[in-house]
Amino acid sequence: MTVSIVVVSHSEKIADGAVELAAQMAPDVVILPAGGTDDGRIGTSLEKVLAALEQASDKQRNAQEAGAEQPGVQPGGNGTVILTDLGSAVMTAEAALEFLEDAAGVLLADAPLVEGLVAAAVAAQGGADVQAVRAAAEAAGGPARRPEPARAGGAGQGPVSSAAPDSTGDFELVNQAGMHARPAAKVAGGLASLDAEVTINGVDGASMTGLMTLGAGKGTVLHVEAWGTDAERAVEYVGGLVQAGFGEP
Repeated sequence: MTVSIVVVSHSEKIADGAVELAAQMAPDVVILPAGGTDDGRIGTSLEKVLAALEQASDKQRNAQEAGAEQPGVQPGGNGTVILTDLGSAVMTAEAALEFLEDAAGVLLADAPLVEGLVAAAVAAQGGADVQAVRAAAEAAGGPARRPEPARAGGAGQGPVSSAAPDSTGDFELVNQAGMHARPAAKVAGGLASLDAEVTINGVDGASMTGLMTLGAGKGTVLHVEAWGTDAERAVEYVGGLVQAGFGEP
């Protein structure tokens, strides 16, 4: 069972649409909307958020019970990450946490709703734990949301180190659509869960938006540089996705 995600929005349509989008990239992840008020107006509902959290918990509990005798089942997939749109949605989510009997495995992410949700969903699909899923969501907001050591280089260029990278790689895009939203989400979501700082053609590899701004089409060579404990894994991860065409034609 993967980590679950709950989307809290002032709009029921926004919550439902964001969940639909993320589900296309993470079909095995439980992603639940909690949008709008109980009577369908714009606003947030504590009852809806609590119901979604309870549903997520029930699904995880049922999956654990069903797989209890299966040696391949990993318990580390427990937990739920909450994403919100505006400030009062954060307050509603925080209030819901106070009502839970056990909120230890429920984390609130400080992340942009759509981009953060997609990155979190991709990370959860890949088996990341609840802390890593939240980190993936928060990394989607760009370098400003991530504590970075002091680095040389201009602002807005992602994490750039004055030291030589620990690992590098060059990979040519082979899929027809190139680096569009789905591939960018897969790359950013996976990298955000690793202990590495990564740049791809000079932008932050953990930023879905940054990757999409590259405008990299089929045939573009992606130059990947990585620093940190998981640097080699990060480069291999990106290379594997690119060489497989992100599972696309």
